Amino acid sequence: MTPPFRRLALIGCGLIGGSIARAARAHGLADEIVATAHTQALCDRVAELGLADRVELYPARAVVGADCVMLCTPVGAYADLATAIAPHLAAGAILSDVGSTKQSVIRDVGPLVPAGVHFVPAHPLAGTEHSGPDAGFATLFEGRWCLLTPPPGTDAASVARIEAFWRAMGSMVSVMEPAHHDRVLAIVSHLPHLIAFTICGTADDLADETRQQVLQFAATGFRDFTRIAASDPDMWRDVFLNNREALLEMLARFTEDAQAMARAVRWGDAGYIEDRIGRGRKIRRSLIELKQA
Repeated sequence: MTPPFRRLALIGCGLIGGSIARAARAHGLADEIVATAHTQALCDRVAELGLADRVELYPARAVVGADCVMLCTPVGAYADLATAIAPHLAAGAILSDVGSTKQSVIRDVGPLVPAGVHFVPAHPLAGTEHSGPDAGFATLFEGRWCLLTPPPGTDAASVARIEAFWRAMGSMVSVMEPAHHDRVLAIVSHLPHLIAFTICGTADDLADETRQQVLQFAATGFRDFTRIAASDPDMWRDVFLNNREALLEMLARFTEDAQAMARAVRWGDAGYIEDRIGRGRKIRRSLIELKQA
């Protein structure tokens, strides 16, 4: 089978970029894989791991001659990256990404895409709390969703090629309007991370003796929050700042619900508490049935 891309350039080779490199190689999705990393030490590690056929420190060099370029860095870096690579993108190439916010990506990258280059933003809903080139694995995307958010008028054939690429790595694919994507992800991903970082910060601010006991006797719930809170700080800083409107909306709704639960606890409203617990169990069962747990 002929690979869908002749040269795949991955700008950034951390957890997601490194997993794409591994999966693309495993499934024969590119004749050549070129990757970048932002320090020479990381470039050397990417090369040592054999994730790419060529590793470049400078993104502008990596994209030359590539028929598919994927931005795989924190979204806050996209504008500078797009400025650097735009003059070097090949005519007919597809420019995509893996960012967790989509309106900001279209805002920061879209105006810089040269004529003749097809811009197909994407977001694989997969990951772990680990980061760096050693963290990736080829099966990361299997059974997980990848959401495509192409701007109006995007070349349909290019969207189809990116969809086929993600499906070949085991993903389920759906097309979504960018603003809707950002609102959905605000509640299912961004708000849970914000809560986890906040809870761990609250625990860290406790008096020394209490904090030590929190760590020593941590129950499953707190341990789950610490796993989420171990995620890459640069990535999540950029996500929060680039999806602030939707995130703040969902945070306000959550705050109202948390205050309602507090009132129920204060006044002994067992029925309200049981209803909320039951709804949580129902959502968990639904996730399990959808094989997304």
